[in-house]
Amino acid sequence: MSPDAGEPVMRWRLAAAAASAGVPCRLGGAQPHGRRIVVHGAGMVDTSARWRGRVLWREPARLAPDEARRLAEAAARVRSALAAPGDGPELEFDLAPEPVLVAAGGADPGCGAVVWSGEPAAAAARIIGSLARCEGAEPLVAGAVDLPAWTPVARIAGADRAELRGRAERARIDGLPTSLALLRACLAAAGERTLRVRDLDAVAYAPCAIEVLAGGLHTTIQDWPGRVGHWAVGVPPSGPFDDLAFRLANRLVGNPPGAAGLEVTLTGPTLRFHVAAVIALAGCPVRAELDGAPLPAWRAVAVPAGAVLRILGPGGNGVRCTLAVRGGLVADPCLGSAATFDLGRMGGVTGRPLAAGDWLPLARAVPAGELADCPPPLAPAARPAYSRRWTLGVLEGPHAAPEFLTAAGMRAFYATTWRVHHHSNRTGIRLIGPKPLWARSDGGEAGLHPSNLHDNAYAFGAVDLTGDMPIILGPDGPSCGGFVCPLVVAQGERWKLGQLRPGDTLRFARLDQAAAAGRRQANERLVNGLAGVRAAPRPPAAVADEPAVILARPAADGRPPMCVRRAGDDFVLLEYGDPELDLGLRLRVALLEERLRAAAVAGIIELVPGVRSLQVHHDPARLDQPALAALLAGLDAGLPPAGRACVPSRTVHLPLSWDDPATRTAIDIYMRSVRADAPWCPWNIEFIRRINGLDSVDEVKRIVFAAEYLVLGLGDVYLGAPVATPVDPRHRLVTTKYNPARTWTPENAVGIGGAYLCIYGMEGPGGYQFVGRTVPVWRTAAPAPALLRNFDRIRWHEVSAAELLDLRADCRAGRWAPRIEDGVFDGGAYTRFLDGNAAAIAAFRRTQRAAFAAERERWSLDP
Repeated sequence: MSPDAGEPVMRWRLAAAAASAGVPCRLGGAQPHGRRIVVHGAGMVDTSARWRGRVLWREPARLAPDEARRLAEAAARVRSALAAPGDGPELEFDLAPEPVLVAAGGADPGCGAVVWSGEPAAAAARIIGSLARCEGAEPLVAGAVDLPAWTPVARIAGADRAELRGRAERARIDGLPTSLALLRACLAAAGERTLRVRDLDAVAYAPCAIEVLAGGLHTTIQDWPGRVGHWAVGVPPSGPFDDLAFRLANRLVGNPPGAAGLEVTLTGPTLRFHVAAVIALAGCPVRAELDGAPLPAWRAVAVPAGAVLRILGPGGNGVRCTLAVRGGLVADPCLGSAATFDLGRMGGVTGRPLAAGDWLPLARAVPAGELADCPPPLAPAARPAYSRRWTLGVLEGPHAAPEFLTAAGMRAFYATTWRVHHHSNRTGIRLIGPKPLWARSDGGEAGLHPSNLHDNAYAFGAVDLTGDMPIILGPDGPSCGGFVCPLVVAQGERWKLGQLRPGDTLRFARLDQAAAAGRRQANERLVNGLAGVRAAPRPPAAVADEPAVILARPAADGRPPMCVRRAGDDFVLLEYGDPELDLGLRLRVALLEERLRAAAVAGIIELVPGVRSLQVHHDPARLDQPALAALLAGLDAGLPPAGRACVPSRTVHLPLSWDDPATRTAIDIYMRSVRADAPWCPWNIEFIRRINGLDSVDEVKRIVFAAEYLVLGLGDVYLGAPVATPVDPRHRLVTTKYNPARTWTPENAVGIGGAYLCIYGMEGPGGYQFVGRTVPVWRTAAPAPALLRNFDRIRWHEVSAAELLDLRADCRAGRWAPRIEDGVFDGGAYTRFLDGNAAAIAAFRRTQRAAFAAERERWSLDP
């Protein structure tokens, strides 16, 4: 019989074959491997195992020997009648594992276990989530789901109960609540005994989990230190905003300091514990009730099964607290961490804050008797102090006086009492205060405003001047950008950022390396010891004069100038050359990065290249900054000239919806909520035309589509977002960035800031001038999440807004991918290209500089 025979022919052949074999039957439905002939046999035992009427698993049918022999002979007669010589491939027939005769074309799929949607102990009618992981089971759904409870979502095969039990124990299904835990409990309760229908109804099932009855304002799963190692592609660490309270809470219940727990912001969640647990609250003073009774903080507390915990809100200063559970929460890791990054939809519960109906699995139930194994409560005198008036210890750099701010401007930073803006969150803390006193008039090719610079990586806790507004970057902040950062909050002081609430005030206090190390070490002693009284840190009487630049080396022997800048106490930023766009400098950064990775130096955590810079994240306890600067200078001395560098460079062809409606919406939101009189409003493309001295917006469009954009860095505004510049300087349109920045940018918007183009990897803030929108450049679930690589070349082709929406959907579903051509970028050939076109390039730049100056005259820097 031909395998592509139509359904009517197949059904007729099956019926005829059964009749000729003398087998009374009825025809079954569609099967993965063919059609089934259903025959109820005498003595057949129903081997399905049920819990409250729901089938959990089926086992191979058990038959009396005579009945099994009769059905086997009947199967042979049907096989003989169907498999005529020359009629296609031979078909196999097997006894089906239920009251049926045979299945055509392979084993019956009914044998094994069914995993259903929904936590069996819950009453939720619908299950919303995403099948983030399905290991050791066959998925029956894919991706994001919105299903009725008790819908099959996966199947686990097993030839017998012992095999099924083992496979169920090893299976992992993450992203939505399922009956997998119930299946394991019932398999364990069943043992090897013969089951009757509903034998499992009496199984006492209690999920080893916490049920979320209310999610609170913004409650997320976090771990510490978070998602380290992906800064170079725009993935922030996330993790707890107040890492000190988070680690202390874990230590109070006997966990490692980084175990996954809950970070609670203001109004907290309501949680039901389905098993006994040991918990601890730490952080800002908070009102909390366990079964209606006040719950004390800063100590381990036993929670009985069935208890309900309500975290009602702050009871004093501060804004965040941590809930730790002994054993930690069991959460699916994303890029190595369970930390929630909700802007990027990563970690935690499908990448978002908690909501009613969520379930938080626990590693195990913890009896009250284990309280004795927990550390004692933290003495009041040892607890961190929470205030409405804060002092933050900072280190100067990477970009301070005298190059970027005046000396008086730096003094003003320390003298000012800053107020926390209402628009502050885990991305960053915006500050209200006086405008900075700049030491320069603009950012040159990097942008019109003096805060603009050529893009480089940011340090955690950097004070980022986005235009004239300082923003202290939080754990979900961007990894790269093009703004001046004059200060960085010391590592031992960053916990305070998580407790700043709108309306709080703060002062910056300058620290040196010794003082910063003292703060950091005091926190470590507290976390590791959990005993004694910790004296409040006091600013030293005298702080050593430690400028932002640690090491500076002038140009020599064909090498460009180099300087190493301080960026807090755990980052340094190496910069090459003058503050200008020079692709030769970017090639030298690539050569240094390669040498440094090959050296595998102890104490270096990660490297992030920028346009003319390389950021080095290091552990100051293992590698101090003077030693690191000396190491970088030594490696640089052995580098060949950039003109001899040749690096892989793919050409990636991407669609662009020019002046896309989503970008127009973002401009409208900015005008209504941030700044209506900005010179780039109401149309960014007209602003680009004007500031570049072009005759029409059509000329802007012609240049963008003619240009070949070279990717110089990734993660510029998150998640694989490229910072790119045209290879041909005559295509480099120069603009300024928004001041202040936008609070919302559509995912995959395409914009120009300074001489650079960026594709926004996700929704979020931003400052580049819009030209359009394209397809996703980041897919978290993909083996290689970032679409682009450093030194890729982007070429645009135009599509309509409607066509782009279809392409975006196809890209996410894996049905479309861009055309990519392999190649190389040759530093020597590029130098020869610049020399051969020097006159035309100079003429283009003269026109551009004149228009730039005219625009600056029209635009007051003090609007």
